[in-house]
Amino acid sequence: MDALAVTKNLTRSYNGRCALDHLDLTLNRGDVLGLLGPNGAGKSTTLRLLSGELAPDEGNIHLCGIDLQQQPEQAKQCLGYLPEQPPLLLEQQVDEFLGDCARLHRMPKPEIPDALDRVKQRCGLEQVGRRLIRNLSKGFRQRVGIAQAIIHDPAVVILDEPTDGLDPGQIREVRDLIQALARERGGVP
Repeated sequence: MDALAVTKNLTRSYNGRCALDHLDLTLNRGDVLGLLGPNGAGKSTTLRLLSGELAPDEGNIHLCGIDLQQQPEQAKQCLGYLPEQPPLLLEQQVDEFLGDCARLHRMPKPEIPDALDRVKQRCGLEQVGRRLIRNLSKGFRQRVGIAQAIIHDPAVVILDEPTDGLDPGQIREVRDLIQALARERGGVP
């Protein structure tokens, strides 16, 4: 298997209170990992560390074999991240926002229209491309958040609470999308 995300002795504290204690983790191509636990158990801290949003107090993180602390820009090129609160620009249209995300990921300009079509189809956004994000339902906003995380086809995708606030049908759709992403990347039959 190809290890895409590896942590060794990952540790993080806040004001002297340990949030994560020497986590060793290996995620291979196609793996899907869900973190379960009560509030304050370190789930979001783990995801924020893996995304490079937070720095560890101890330990290291490798994404696609690249040390996140030593070479953050290179490591983050293989990463797609949806934080707990999707980073949406509410005054933009969906297509405009996703196009900006593609450019931020340094996608070549000629590839962006195909990437937009692909990610909108994959996330069920074909009919809302010209709508303002502000006017979308929470479910569609969450889909736009997932689309921004995967538009550049990253090897590692981190989704923090991707189904938070969604209705049961939308939760099923997001879980199906996550499983489809894993299948495409060589895992989950």
